[in-house]
Amino acid sequence: MASNDSTIPPHAHSPVGMEVPLKTSAPPPEYSDYRGAGGSKKHALLDVFFRVVLFATAVAGIVLLVTSKQTKLIPIAPGLAIFRTGKFSHSPAHIYLLAALSTAALYSIITGLISVFALMKPGGTSAKLKFHFVIIDSLLLGIVAAATGASGGVSYIGLKGNSHSRWNKICDMYDTYCIHVGAAILLSLISSITLLLLVWINVHALSKKIARR
Repeated sequence: MASNDSTIPPHAHSPVGMEVPLKTSAPPPEYSDYRGAGGSKKHALLDVFFRVVLFATAVAGIVLLVTSKQTKLIPIAPGLAIFRTGKFSHSPAHIYLLAALSTAALYSIITGLISVFALMKPGGTSAKLKFHFVIIDSLLLGIVAAATGASGGVSYIGLKGNSHSRWNKICDMYDTYCIHVGAAILLSLISSITLLLLVWINVHALSKKIARR
């Protein structure tokens, strides 16, 4: 009678032979932490850079606005002329622009120093600090953008006039004054765009921190 026993290889009962290596595409934790730290540092450097740009544009706009003063001899009757001075303080919109730019300049100094000190820390800028930056940057963006629009509207009337309201243009006489004010408005617009970029950068950095948790 034939035996029912069959020869079974020794390794068939070995648990080692049953193991199948699993492939995964997830990077090791050390690599993920390194990549996250590198991205955080990049965001912090961009934040500092744009705050320096904000300070430079705001201060340049302030200087141009404060020096926007010109005196001209204006004829008021045949054979009669008087000296009239045009300066930014004659318009409440330009005063508002000066106040907004001054606030932006002071704010950029304070937050720029905070960003530099946070960059020196091992952990980098905290999520709480970024959140505060987003809130205050958004508030200041609204103030500077509103001041830019108000001042730009008044300056456009000075450049083109308004025949319906019988407002005469003045930039044909006060050319230097108008050039200074126009350049200050342009720099204020750049400051507004810079603040918008700061809000976007910090929101993006916050979203990255939330996604890694």
